[in-house]
Amino acid sequence: MHMNLEQIIRIAQGEIVTKELSTDVNIHGGCCADLMSDVLAYTRPHAVLITGLTNPQVVRTAQVADFRAIIFIRGKKPQSETIEIAVQENIPLISSPFGMFELSGKLHDAGLTSYETNDSN
Repeated sequence: MHMNLEQIIRIAQGEIVTKELSTDVNIHGGCCADLMSDVLAYTRPHAVLITGLTNPQVVRTAQVADFRAIIFIRGKKPQSETIEIAVQENIPLISSPFGMFELSGKLHDAGLTSYETNDSN
């Protein structure tokens, strides 16, 4: 099931960090990771990335993986360089007060599909 990013933000009780970017974006699925190599190896495009990392590499990885948005957990806020890159790449950034496990459960319960794959089997 697809979800609009605005609906995801409501569920996540999120604060929009990149206010200049539109949040009227369709999200096809989601994944959670702090290892950016896992994002590149085991996910599909058009997803939202849920992560605890706030460095610029997160945005670069999301851009390469063709993700539509990034949610930072536990109220984390990215550094200014991360925000600047996200604006350039048109990737909305959101900060949520929830931890990764709880936020993932809330979004999955609301119908967001997991876009994590396990191709190692």
